[in-house]
Amino acid sequence: MIWESPVRLWLLIGVAALAVAYLVAQRRRSRYALRFTNLRLLDRVAPQRPTWRRHLPAGLFLAMLALLVVGFARPTAEVRVPRERATVMVAVDVSTSMLATDVDPDRLSAAKRAAGRFVDGLPGEFNVGLVAFAGSAAVLVPPSTDREALHDGIERLAEGVTGVQGTAIGEAINTSLGAVKALDEMAATQPPPARIILLSDGANTSGMDPMEAAADAVAVEVPVHTISFGTPGGFVDRGGRPIRVPVDGETLQAVAEETGGGFHEAGTSDELRAVYDDIGSSVGWRKVRQDVSARFIGIGLVFAMGAAYGSMRWFSRLP
Repeated sequence: MIWESPVRLWLLIGVAALAVAYLVAQRRRSRYALRFTNLRLLDRVAPQRPTWRRHLPAGLFLAMLALLVVGFARPTAEVRVPRERATVMVAVDVSTSMLATDVDPDRLSAAKRAAGRFVDGLPGEFNVGLVAFAGSAAVLVPPSTDREALHDGIERLAEGVTGVQGTAIGEAINTSLGAVKALDEMAATQPPPARIILLSDGANTSGMDPMEAAADAVAVEVPVHTISFGTPGGFVDRGGRPIRVPVDGETLQAVAEETGGGFHEAGTSDELRAVYDDIGSSVGWRKVRQDVSARFIGIGLVFAMGAAYGSMRWFSRLP
């Protein structure tokens, strides 16, 4: 934490002096009280002597003064705020291999649930879009703040929704970039701050070269965060014949490194949720230094009201 006017913190010396003066006064008062030697008469005169309650209002008052001084010094701190026009594109692999049951109940179903939770955790002002890809890629939901449409799109994710089999990672990136460029009228000249979150379980098998698409993402400063989802032992059943579909994250890792995004591996539903939570804590945010004096002043005023209430309640005999 940094103070804009640190010299004002010297006023805390005055608060400390008041605290010392209060303690001295209390010791002197105790010394005078000892002179009253008739303890039975003292019990009749003051049968209910306040103990800690007698000091609480003074303590709250001093704490209030200290907090107000800190607020007066104008403290600032770095806080996270959403980027204006922040746009997040979620690209999900819907190829046949995503039907593998090595993840309960299967890779695609687990991916859909995790994606739904991920978008719910983003600020409401974020634009979020959805891309499905297999042998080709298609925008299921253009980026917008309409979360209901996005959840409907996630529910529509299914094998064959793009009409072509395969794994076109490069096409998914290129399609996501196109959706970002079409966000609004300003996007062509003033691109919004954007991120692509791409989930797949295999290497690229068709379409545009992923590294070429990654270069396009770098050119417009859009990091691609990739998630390699599945296990080496995954397989799908085709006509009673198991076909092995081991996870392969080598291409995804190369794309993430090229674009400045993060590469993540997840082998279970819980791990996938954790990955999305980790990504969600960083995408679309920026850190700015803001004045946080209101925090200290607000708490100080609460202490002031507590001190006032304690004084009236315990020493003015309010009901």
